[in-house]
Amino acid sequence: MHTWDVLLIGGASGLGKSRAAARLAAQRGAFTVEFDDVVAALQAATTAETHPGLHHFRAPQDGPGASPGADQVLELQIATAHALDDALLGVVRNRLTVDVPAVVEGDYLTPAAATRCAAEADRQGRRVRAVFLHEADPERISANYAHREPDRGPQSERAAVSAHYSTWLAGQARAHGLPVVDCRPYGTLAERMATALG
Repeated sequence: MHTWDVLLIGGASGLGKSRAAARLAAQRGAFTVEFDDVVAALQAATTAETHPGLHHFRAPQDGPGASPGADQVLELQIATAHALDDALLGVVRNRLTVDVPAVVEGDYLTPAAATRCAAEADRQGRRVRAVFLHEADPERISANYAHREPDRGPQSERAAVSAHYSTWLAGQARAHGLPVVDCRPYGTLAERMATALG
């Protein structure tokens, strides 16, 4: 089994990151960090006035047509992810102070930040690896949402944005030389991720 001190699992919403992270963490005896929890904590501890990059989706929308379109939502999602790059570095630095391996997974992990984390860890003689999941079909993502959140009804617009964000993340990951793994078939996802990391 390939060794790592911290494994970063990135990808858009609705791709099965949490399940795959849990399986890989169990195989390795690793601690799991859901980066969404870090994001929620940062948003609770800041305001849109002090940290606007963390509150793009909490700002009030006023007037007709104020609700952002899909392209704008994608831009805001990317901007939010970049605003959290330093937070990811902080989480990884903290995890590297202990000997228990960790898996960090979330929507807002960027390939650029993952590359920074790996480089810093390497200078310490530690190993940070990253893998990004990908799904370009919004209908598949919408079906995942329906299975995971049946009470919320159809979420086709959210799924469309997620598919576009997934494509952006995959392109960025490849540009940084990081592995990209198709999330389907789900039954073999964890094994295929391990192979890609190896």
